Amino acid sequence: MSSIGQMLSFIYTDDLASASAFLGKTLGFRLALNQNDRCHIFEVAPNAFLGVCTNRPPADDPAVTISFVSDDVDGFYECMKAKGVVFDAPPAYSETFNVYSAFFRGIGAYRFEIQEFRDSSWPSPVR
Repeated sequence: MSSIGQMLSFIYTDDLASASAFLGKTLGFRLALNQNDRCHIFEVAPNAFLGVCTNRPPADDPAVTISFVSDDVDGFYECMKAKGVVFDAPPAYSETFNVYSAFFRGIGAYRFEIQEFRDSSWPSPVR
């Protein structure tokens, strides 16, 4: 079986400018590719990308949570809160999943999470 070298997910919006501003300016992700101003693909981490597109309507209630893994959840939380990002609650530990995390919104009805895995089985990032 051939290996997979990158990961890319897509979400959808009616307002590409504000969605892209949220991913680029607020969250600080690098715009990797502009596809004719219909889809902007951002690099979230090495070989991991998130595209925001206008080629289909956004879901009213997307059944997905987009999670970003960090070893500094508190720092991310404070930085994003200072930029006006609204969180559901401050970071907290989930005994069920053994993670420390906080949830927020920023593009339509999409739910985002910043989390730190506390399980030693979780692989360290490849840099």
